[in-house]
Amino acid sequence: MDAWVWWMIATGLLAVGEILTPGAFFLGPVALASLAAAIVALAGAAAVAQWIVFVVAAIASLGILRPIARRHIKMPPRLRTGTAALVGSHAVVVERVDINSGKVKIGGEIWTARSYDEDEVLHPGARAHVMKIDGATALVSE
Repeated sequence: MDAWVWWMIATGLLAVGEILTPGAFFLGPVALASLAAAIVALAGAAAVAQWIVFVVAAIASLGILRPIARRHIKMPPRLRTGTAALVGSHAVVVERVDINSGKVKIGGEIWTARSYDEDEVLHPGARAHVMKIDGATALVSE
């Protein structure tokens, strides 16, 4: 079997490994390096040249792409948008909140709400903390 085929098999295995290990972002850049080595092998370069391209591309892609990916894995709260931006904010109870129903005011808007803890009941005027957004319902706790 030709060398480029082996490199492509390695590329596929590394890509699958990257998919199966979310958050690490280590195998993806190495898969790109093996793809580069496969291209060099397909062009007819010697095995030594293929390995040199693989090592240099792996180091370069890990050094360039991994820090960028790591910065984007955890988005700071100030950059979250939509309902994700509401998690962690404060709310004021407008209508009694229990495990089944209720209403809170979050940032000037009235939201349907439920208590985050089954046994917790919040009364009008109480301040609450938005723990989670479930569809169009805020799950809140004191």
